[in-house]
Amino acid sequence: MIDNKNNSSLLTVVGLKKYFPIRKGLFGKIAGQVKAVDDVSFSVRAGKTLGLVGESGCGKTTTGRSIIRLIEPTAGSIVFDGQGVRDLSGTALQTMRRRMQIVFQDPYSSLNPRITVGGMLGEILRFHNIVEKKAVKDRIAEIMENVGLSPDYSGRYPHEFSGGQRQRIGIARALSVEPDFMILDEPVSALDVSIQAQILNLLMDLQDKLNLTYLFVAHDLSVVEHVANEIAVMYLGRIVEIGAKDDIIGNPFHPYTQALMEAVPQSDPDLRQDKELLTGDVPSPANPPPGCHFHPRCPKAKPICKEWEFELRGVEGNRKVACILY
Repeated sequence: MIDNKNNSSLLTVVGLKKYFPIRKGLFGKIAGQVKAVDDVSFSVRAGKTLGLVGESGCGKTTTGRSIIRLIEPTAGSIVFDGQGVRDLSGTALQTMRRRMQIVFQDPYSSLNPRITVGGMLGEILRFHNIVEKKAVKDRIAEIMENVGLSPDYSGRYPHEFSGGQRQRIGIARALSVEPDFMILDEPVSALDVSIQAQILNLLMDLQDKLNLTYLFVAHDLSVVEHVANEIAVMYLGRIVEIGAKDDIIGNPFHPYTQALMEAVPQSDPDLRQDKELLTGDVPSPANPPPGCHFHPRCPKAKPICKEWEFELRGVEGNRKVACILY
């Protein structure tokens, strides 16, 4: 396990890109590229949680999957605990993947319906030689108890569980290899609100108990506010603002971050007010607008925004914003 006392960066991503080719014609000639992730950089401190937020299709999930190389990146550097992830292959990559795990968004489709929970966890433990053969059953029971499930359920199949229980199984599967870092890809978006709170509290308890580091991918800022230490806001493949949670939530700088905050529902009617919501559709990542990608929808856009691509720049403390206003 990682020693989190030094509070250093466990994961550092620099210039990450993932382009998907657009093929046309009989011979599949490349006619263009979908820039799903376009020059993304950030770091995640050991034992902390970075929330990666944005609208659907902005590249959050692709970023997460590229980090652990479920999808091969087009370009960029990924350094985990001092080791370049993109340089690894074979046994070295397999060893690294034990330390970097992912929990998928959909608890219904991410589990094999033909294998019991105990069979799934046991297969992982035996393949990676986590424990001795005689200790597999006890380790399965321990993992299930850690995620709030009875060990008696180990003989059941995924269809016999509720959505919240299935997501707990997904978390148990990721924990079975004793990782240091977990990518949580919208882990509660498919669940009822009451169950969401239970899963979020479970993830926070596990982080404290097991010294885990999280990249929490979500589109709901109210969820990220509950779990994250820092927040990175993505729009059309790029990070437009990044900083401490309290700074981003309490005083968002970028107009897109402000729009995301405006979209968060207010339960107290006394706090409700007329909100300036975004207009227009999200541009296609296959044909993004020139300059600042957000300028066609930005209420504060200036003529220069159509021409210049603004890089992330420090504005105060550790906050960075990609906007001419700052």
